[in-house]
Amino acid sequence: MGREIGLEFSSSIRFAGLRAAMIVAGLAALLLAFGAPAGAQTLDRLAKGDPFRIGYRQFAPPYSYAASNGQPAGYIVDLCREVADALKRSLKLPNLPVEYVKVSAEDRFEAVRDGRIDILCEPSSMTMSRRALVDFSLPTFLDGAGVVTRGSAVKGLEELRGKKVGVLKGTTTEETLRSTLAQMGITATIVTVTDHPDGLKQLADGKLDAYFGDRGILNYLIANTAFGNRLSLSDQYFTFETYALGLPRGDQAFRLLVDTTLADLYRTDRIRDIYAKSFGKFPPDQFLNALFVINGVPK
Repeated sequence: MGREIGLEFSSSIRFAGLRAAMIVAGLAALLLAFGAPAGAQTLDRLAKGDPFRIGYRQFAPPYSYAASNGQPAGYIVDLCREVADALKRSLKLPNLPVEYVKVSAEDRFEAVRDGRIDILCEPSSMTMSRRALVDFSLPTFLDGAGVVTRGSAVKGLEELRGKKVGVLKGTTTEETLRSTLAQMGITATIVTVTDHPDGLKQLADGKLDAYFGDRGILNYLIANTAFGNRLSLSDQYFTFETYALGLPRGDQAFRLLVDTTLADLYRTDRIRDIYAKSFGKFPPDQFLNALFVINGVPK
């Protein structure tokens, strides 16, 4: 009896050890799959004089774009300039070099993961699947998808049945459009484009029947294009998207500095000045105003 108990106890110990080893191995695999932080952390690297690399999109106004003079511009780019200033103060490096790196909708998250940029400054929607590649800051904006058409605006997605609908390739907006139409049993031809101006131009030229995208971007482009008076943006929000800055995974010190910078802006009138530079009147709706209030986290 005692021998049997001893054998059972010994087997239990071996099983527990094997189970612990399997758990450790599994955790190691997860770290490799999700991208453990590589090399020096951001603040350590910048303290040595390396440039702070801001990733931005060329065609995502008014959030992130190349202005007529070729310089990066936009509401979210301006937020990242505030982060750059905070870094200069924190590291006591007033001449910290700042570089702007163009990214596309397709490669933007990989650019953060692979270390080509330190921060992603464009309308990036937070999703759980994307958190396998990057971390996210406090939210920067709330927006939603809308539909642009020639002539009168659509009142529902049912009106897209049998139509050719453009959407930006490699975005959550594309995923949402495809899944929503499928769930509603609406058959439409989805045409992906590489940038919003091209999509709206195809719509104005009659190559598309509708264009699906983030309302903030679409509204800005319609107001600032020669053919905008021929286009109409739907009043309805078909999705809600929470934007945030993309950051390297596992870099807690850098993320804390970024979040502290944003929270300080949200608690003060400084955010109103930054917003007005790109959008004019403040605030556009109660959702964004609530975002600033909720995320104005005290020190």
